Amino acid sequence: MVLKLYGFATSTCTLRVAVVLKEKNVPFEFIPVDLLKGAHKAPEFTAYQPFGQVPYIDDNGLILYESRAIGRYIAAKYASQGTPLLPTDPTAIAFFEQAASTETSNYDPFVSGLAWELKFSMLFGGKTDEARAKSLQGQLSAKLDAYDVILGKQKYLAGNDITLADLFHLPYGAVVLDVGLDEFSSRPNVARWWKDISSRASWEAVKGGI
Repeated sequence: MVLKLYGFATSTCTLRVAVVLKEKNVPFEFIPVDLLKGAHKAPEFTAYQPFGQVPYIDDNGLILYESRAIGRYIAAKYASQGTPLLPTDPTAIAFFEQAASTETSNYDPFVSGLAWELKFSMLFGGKTDEARAKSLQGQLSAKLDAYDVILGKQKYLAGNDITLADLFHLPYGAVVLDVGLDEFSSRPNVARWWKDISSRASWEAVKGGI
């Protein structure tokens, strides 16, 4: 059976999984879940994703949620096809985990917060908290200064080979850029890295929605 991806076509976390599937050349069937109608909170959905969030996958009966966990699963299961995205050498694994933690701790809280304040809150009838958005932008700017130092020494966040840690940055970074907030281009190493990862065929295939 083909892997099934349950999600919302333009959801950042759904796209995080989709770009990994594309990078690993894994065929999948997309099953849309209408967030705007609350389908993710319906009992038939929460039976598989108890938090009522997208996405989750059904891989021949294996149910898995949390986009980064799904990405790791796909990269490990399909290690022999597509782009290698998980290292196997112990030292390389350590640097990968460092990069993955960097994304979750020093990037995601700020770009996801900005995406909510500048775009997603309006979709659900809210409005931008300008003070919070300004604070988040300042914090993101400081974090990206550190990114620029890291990326001045190596091609990608975990070293000179692309990994899941790089791809995980794409969906929220694209949203922030789409609303006109560019914290990338003024930092040469970050700009070079972002151009590299965002121009990959896997992201080009899904960035506009699945």
